[in-house]
Amino acid sequence: MKSLFKFTTGQRYGIFLLVALVIILQSVYFIVDFPTKVHQENQALLNEFQKEIDSLKIIEIENQKPKIYPFNPNYITDYKGYTLGMTSEEINRLLEFRNQNKWINSTKQFQEVTKVSDSLLAILSPNFKFPEWVTNPKPYSNSSFLYSEKSYDQKIDLNSATALQLQKVNGIGEKLSERIIKFRNKFQGGFIADIQLQDVYGLTPEVIEKVTNEFTVKTPKQVLKINLNEASIDELVTIQHIDYELAYEIIDQRTLREGFKSFDELTKVKEFPIDKIEIIKLYLSLK
Repeated sequence: MKSLFKFTTGQRYGIFLLVALVIILQSVYFIVDFPTKVHQENQALLNEFQKEIDSLKIIEIENQKPKIYPFNPNYITDYKGYTLGMTSEEINRLLEFRNQNKWINSTKQFQEVTKVSDSLLAILSPNFKFPEWVTNPKPYSNSSFLYSEKSYDQKIDLNSATALQLQKVNGIGEKLSERIIKFRNKFQGGFIADIQLQDVYGLTPEVIEKVTNEFTVKTPKQVLKINLNEASIDELVTIQHIDYELAYEIIDQRTLREGFKSFDELTKVKEFPIDKIEIIKLYLSLK
């Protein structure tokens, strides 16, 4: 009987080739790391793609950031201050300053009032926009006034002047006339003296001089003056331009001096607004 396992020379050669091919393929499979190479190439492509996505995300985030447009820092609200990165304490300092009818007129003054950091100020200040008369004041010259000075009797009472009457003064328009009257109405009885016009925002010394040539306070508000040498902190803070911090400083100086002998001594008080002393004196007495 012929053996089933007996192959011809051609069959044996074919089997040998088949076995050799299997061995070669197995060797290639284990020696050559095809999947790793493909994985590395794919990973490199993924990394490049991720970089593109990240860069687009950064651009989108920058585009979504709120843009800061030029603004007058005097009109910063709670929300506006928050969006600008100010703390609640910094915002409150600004609002308290404005509630005293004071105005920020420079970047330096903004930092002094709010106490914002130098880094935040560097971001905000390029966008500050102050009125033209603050940033580019016209030089004062007496020669620019061609009108003749009026007598007291010829002048109109500032406490009864209407907006239309005020607008006849060169430099006073609708807004400024309304602002003067609004400021006057804040005080029951109106102005005490002409010098209080200095506290009306937007009035330059040049315009104030023109106003006081046509108007003057003839019916001043009656004020019960406060004795500077006996006043308490709560009494002092009722006066324009005096806050609690300044009131404490005034009383400290009063104690050290054993009483004030003259109003000029107030100028020695720390942080005292020297340019407002004439207005402050309207509410004070030394006896």
